[in-house]
Amino acid sequence: MAEQASPRGTFQKIADQLKAQMDRDPEMVELPPIAEVMHDHQVSRGVVLRAFAMLQRDGAAEPVPGGRWRVVREGQRTDRRPLAERLADVFTDDGLEVGAAFPSASVLCERFGVSRPTVTKALGKLEAAGWLSEGRQGKVRTVRALPNREESSSL
Repeated sequence: MAEQASPRGTFQKIADQLKAQMDRDPEMVELPPIAEVMHDHQVSRGVVLRAFAMLQRDGAAEPVPGGRWRVVREGQRTDRRPLAERLADVFTDDGLEVGAAFPSASVLCERFGVSRPTVTKALGKLEAAGWLSEGRQGKVRTVRALPNREESSSL
């Protein structure tokens, strides 16, 4: 009777091999396509996704919506918190006080590298929390209250 390889830990072995490949090739910016990894290792899609998730947990890779997984190098780590939480940091980062003008949606789009609808939705959460006045076209949002650390992490 032929001995079969154990499927346990297969995703870990694949993740280790991909990590070694990333370390050997500093020009590598994307993980190989899932289908290619499935074929090369003769495993299912689920096993490959577990390997990719392990790389994500280690901070070595991240998924790209509608695209392949991206390799993340030291110094490239991005803040993965929801945008509303990152916007709450603007109060302290910019030294804003009650009554001060909050940066415009355009400025925030540029600063955080996201779309206007994404910023608008996050600003709505800050308005609902009572930290910002309501913004409308041509009207500057102002700071109504300053969030504390516990409040900003609950957005």
